Amino acid sequence: MTLWIAAGVLTLGFMGALEITARHYDQRGPISSLGREVVFGPQSGPLLYAGLALMLVVLTWRQRFVAIGAALGVDVVFLLMRWVLDARLNFGNGALWVILGCAVIAVTRRTGRDRALLLKGVGLGLLLVAGHKTGDTWLLITSKTRPSVLDPYVATADHALGDPSWVVGRLVEATGPIGSGLLHVVYGQLPLAAALFGLYQLRNVAAERRFPGHHLVRTFLAIGLIGPAVYMIFPVVGPIFAYGAEGGRWAVADLWPNTPTPLTAPHPVPFDGITPRNCMPSLHTAWATTLFIHSRKAPRPMRFAGTFWLVGTLTATLGFGYHYGADLIAGGVFALTIETAMRSFDRGWDRQGALLVTYGTTVFTALLVAYRYLPVEMARHPWAFGPLLLLAGGSVVYGYVRTMRQWDPVAAVTQQPEPQLMQA
Repeated sequence: MTLWIAAGVLTLGFMGALEITARHYDQRGPISSLGREVVFGPQSGPLLYAGLALMLVVLTWRQRFVAIGAALGVDVVFLLMRWVLDARLNFGNGALWVILGCAVIAVTRRTGRDRALLLKGVGLGLLLVAGHKTGDTWLLITSKTRPSVLDPYVATADHALGDPSWVVGRLVEATGPIGSGLLHVVYGQLPLAAALFGLYQLRNVAAERRFPGHHLVRTFLAIGLIGPAVYMIFPVVGPIFAYGAEGGRWAVADLWPNTPTPLTAPHPVPFDGITPRNCMPSLHTAWATTLFIHSRKAPRPMRFAGTFWLVGTLTATLGFGYHYGADLIAGGVFALTIETAMRSFDRGWDRQGALLVTYGTTVFTALLVAYRYLPVEMARHPWAFGPLLLLAGGSVVYGYVRTMRQWDPVAAVTQQPEPQLMQA
């Protein structure tokens, strides 16, 4: 419980710092944005209900039905009030009210382990919502504080990989509205897929009266909180903005996806104060990679779904011009490094875990340095640097698989006595 309190204090402090920064730019930060949704129309109704769903894992089935009914009832009242006032018919207040109400119940009506478990459930639900708000604020800060972007560097380095965004972009265009529509669903519903799988992993929390040591939601939140900090170091907007129609007058040229960028000396280019600099690394790739990893020990349909979402997300990020190929390699390395750190934190740090986290961090840093300072050399020698980039990412994958195989027997030994205790 002490760890949860410490995590809560650190999260609030971090959100407070972002709130102050956002206010400096006359924008609402994560705290005021979340507090506003207690009464005013939420901008993220489905997200609030996803947070409620995560909190429900600590409740009994009867309590879940009561909580859902209360949330829907509150939302109906708010919707009627907005309809009478001719306001926008947003929903989600009810979910937030129930989450906050459960926090009050935990403090005033519960004791001991029951209080701790309910507070953990409330904290998990609020962290999901707060993490999303924090990410939005991070993106705002990147657009306001980074007037120039480094897209020419990444686009030049991407020549070593064969300009995959340009290639996949033309392929997606060739599939027409059906292929594009399917990829939009996969790309946009990645958070929903992760929430559903997270609920599957946490399905026994109420019965066992404890959370599993490691689960998908933890890694998702860690990626979402840490990843945007890299945007401040390496601001990139993506091909569709820097080299496509979406960039408008700020675009370097209208080249994507039909004409690869010419090989010239790259330099920072100014961009608007609205578009987030959220490409390096690709967090969609990181999240989809994590979903794929966690689905490996699930039933076969969920394994297929994890593979489908990984392939679909990679295709969409490139095919829609949201990312360069270099972003995807960095995103995969970033995901495996964070996942290893989270698993090590749960099971206890050992030599294998520490080495893999150190190695993953080193490779990730080396990728960023190479993209920034060696892009022309990479573009001029694609047959050398292309395989080298793939080898660097593949080495982290190999290290992760090897480490997990070493850890699995330990996990099996620690989990084996539980069924015997249950039977007793």
